[in-house]
Amino acid sequence: MTTAADILTTARSRANEGTPYAGAVTPQEAYDLLQGDAAVKLIDVRTTAERDWVGRVDIADTQHGAVQWATYPGGVPNPDFLAQLAAQAGKDEVLLFLCRSGVRSRHAAKLATEHGYINCFDILEGFEGDKDADGHRKQIGGWCKAGLPWLGA
Repeated sequence: MTTAADILTTARSRANEGTPYAGAVTPQEAYDLLQGDAAVKLIDVRTTAERDWVGRVDIADTQHGAVQWATYPGGVPNPDFLAQLAAQAGKDEVLLFLCRSGVRSRHAAKLATEHGYINCFDILEGFEGDKDADGHRKQIGGWCKAGLPWLGA
């Protein structure tokens, strides 16, 4: 059985010299961490509209944080990102950042790390993954494609 420590060691090994945060986890590793340690938190950085219209992870409310990286509508950077993160997470907690496909979550993990959060991890592939040849998501990678629990559309 893989332990949380094993998963975090693997995640840290994915961080190379240029990675500005602790490391990266697959969606399955993120779920296993959340199931194995109630102190681990997932921070969903998608917009509220994305969570409402596309879906969200189905995990304990105590482990789920939502802090928009960019606002909707308009897509402008959320000027209150760090204050909102601070209201939901401590700087020593293990934080798993999630977005649609893994881009905004990397930026969020980087910014959080630059502001003293020491255990920031990107969830690779994001919630929906990349687009397939027909332009659809949830078919190539991501939380949904991995068959992990989620709610919504």
